[in-house]
Amino acid sequence: MKKTILSLMVATISMMAFAQKKTSTSATVAFDASTAIDDLPKAENKTSIAAIDPSKNTVQFEAAIKNFTFSNPKIQEHFNQESWLNSDKFPKATFSGVITNPSAVNFKKDGIYNVTVEGDLTIKGKTNKVSAPATIVVAGTTLKTNATFNIKLADFGVEGQPITAGKVSAEPKISVSAELN
Repeated sequence: MKKTILSLMVATISMMAFAQKKTSTSATVAFDASTAIDDLPKAENKTSIAAIDPSKNTVQFEAAIKNFTFSNPKIQEHFNQESWLNSDKFPKATFSGVITNPSAVNFKKDGIYNVTVEGDLTIKGKTNKVSAPATIVVAGTTLKTNATFNIKLADFGVEGQPITAGKVSAEPKISVSAELN
């Protein structure tokens, strides 16, 4: 009888763990705007905040603009200026969305699941709808996520001579990954 009660308690605690929101403060958001002319416009932010709520199938990310690092400090300086991302006025980029095919993932069973995430991406104060394929790896109580998609900089009010000259891609690739507990 004691073993049965203990087993039920362990099962209940395990299920409660997956009913809770999974979070990370060390998610990575990478930005690749390289072109055939210039391969330096690449940046990474390893201090982004991420959350997935398995009970609601919601996904959220937040990245501080000033935390993107480039190999060339001059590019990083331009990236944060008023004419580009204006990080003083718009200090963060955010994404808030949902898993559109929630039946494709079983948060209670270890495995690799392919899903689609759709939601609102806000950069430089402008919000646009984004849809991207994503992978969710369930391993015990840990979730690992990956998604890659492209955006149009003009949709977010980012334009300028480096884009028209072909030094910066008008449609950079964004990669997001996180390990959430």
